[in-house]
Amino acid sequence: MSSARLSGVGVSSGRASGPVVRVAEPLGEPPATPAPADVAQEAARIRPAADLVAERLFARAAQATGDAKAVLETTAAMAADPALLAQAEKLVADRGLPAARAVHQAAAGFITALEAAGGYMAERARDVQDVRDRLVAELLGVPAPGVPELASPSVLVARDLAPADTAGLDPAKVLALVTEEGGPTSHTAILARSLGIPAVVACRGVLALEVGALLVDGDTGEVEESDGTVLAAHPAGAAEWNGVGVLRDGHRVKVLGNVGSPADAVAAAAAGAEGVGLFRTEFCFLSATEEPTVDEQRRAYAAVLAPFAGKPVVVRTLDAGADKPLAFLEPEPEPNPALGVRGVRVAFDRPELLDRQLEAIALAAGDTGAEVSVMAPMVATAAEAAWFVERARAAGIERAGVMIEIPAAALVAREILQVVDFASLGTNDLAQYVFAADRQVGAVAALNDPWQPALLRLVRLVGDAGTELGKPVGVCGEAAADPLLACVLTGLGVTSLSMNHTALAGVGSKLASTSFDLCQLAARGALSAADPAAARLAARAPH
Repeated sequence: MSSARLSGVGVSSGRASGPVVRVAEPLGEPPATPAPADVAQEAARIRPAADLVAERLFARAAQATGDAKAVLETTAAMAADPALLAQAEKLVADRGLPAARAVHQAAAGFITALEAAGGYMAERARDVQDVRDRLVAELLGVPAPGVPELASPSVLVARDLAPADTAGLDPAKVLALVTEEGGPTSHTAILARSLGIPAVVACRGVLALEVGALLVDGDTGEVEESDGTVLAAHPAGAAEWNGVGVLRDGHRVKVLGNVGSPADAVAAAAAGAEGVGLFRTEFCFLSATEEPTVDEQRRAYAAVLAPFAGKPVVVRTLDAGADKPLAFLEPEPEPNPALGVRGVRVAFDRPELLDRQLEAIALAAGDTGAEVSVMAPMVATAAEAAWFVERARAAGIERAGVMIEIPAAALVAREILQVVDFASLGTNDLAQYVFAADRQVGAVAALNDPWQPALLRLVRLVGDAGTELGKPVGVCGEAAADPLLACVLTGLGVTSLSMNHTALAGVGSKLASTSFDLCQLAARGALSAADPAAARLAARAPH
């Protein structure tokens, strides 16, 4: 038999091989019949089942740390979501559906709405699917879907993995992970990197591959049949790092954390982050039915800033809108939310919302001693950037910058950097806008590969503008978490890199092993490459 070979998107570094274990497909739609004899009794089954599912997930969360803990807690909370449960109970009462079918149908409405919203909210659709399947299994009295118990180290193959399942993977048993769907910024990708498990996503055809063992390359995205020899990957970032982002020739590149909660901040500080390159403030707003007061925001932000007293923290102002709806904002329905009123565009219509947030950030900075800067998301023009900077200054915040995540902003980076103090490239959104490819759609995931030469050329435009004007340019997308790509970004003029705390040591140690000349050489090779695979190869040559 000829050797089978497939290509996907490598999202977690490393090379491993071993026997294949396939994850079962999710549960199908439960039948709508027979109708329950007592609808009140049938509806009353739903909340106890949800409580059991949530209890199990919270118990797993109590044994986990970092990203895995956060994902499990989020999924547990979603299992007890009163809106979902109330809708399911209503379907039992009004339409006489069995409880399992009612839960499945209620969840379908939430999933459709989230997928239609796109962006961050579309990522949450997979979470709802996971909760739905766990609740349905509990109500039907069948085993919950998920990863089977592994008797020996194996390569997992699945259509996709629920975040809670990925969070629970044991790196000692899971040699590598390959999914048919998913993308570079999915929870599966982020958690695989966090756990140090080589992973390839969007690998079309892997489910149909009839082989007993696979060799998986998380760097190149290649998946091929192997002879069954077990080869475990060496964990990324095993090299030591002294906690200072500096190349061996003394060239300075700050290595910072990405955080979105107090727990994230504590983890980033413990991992040696020199500061925070992206503080996502949405956690303060997501569950609020009314806008949090200035004092409520102040306390919430201070809890995140406290571990970084005396260190730089870049706070991103509220990134919400039709694609990330908040109850108190009541955004108008939009045909394409990812291209509508989101990020700083919300503030143009509601400047008082931004002003109150800036006031709270300034107060929290004073409370904690953190060296706080602010940046606006979804800025497209220099005029928008200047408008934001003026409001930040009025709130008493000295340093203000912008996210570069719209291609137009990258193209006029010089003009934007003339009116701001710094810029930070959000490569996740920038990639999907450059390639018109939703990062949640597996079929186009290869276009969102951060090694795409077209994306790197936009990074170079911004880096060159920053160098010319003496303004810092950071990268806070998942691209910064790839040690080799971090070297390329440095060669393109990037002065700071921020990432999940689990990637800090790997990136820091890689930077310490190279020089600025080699980074520039790697960058030139990647820029001139024809595709992401060639870009990776070109960047490896000097390193």
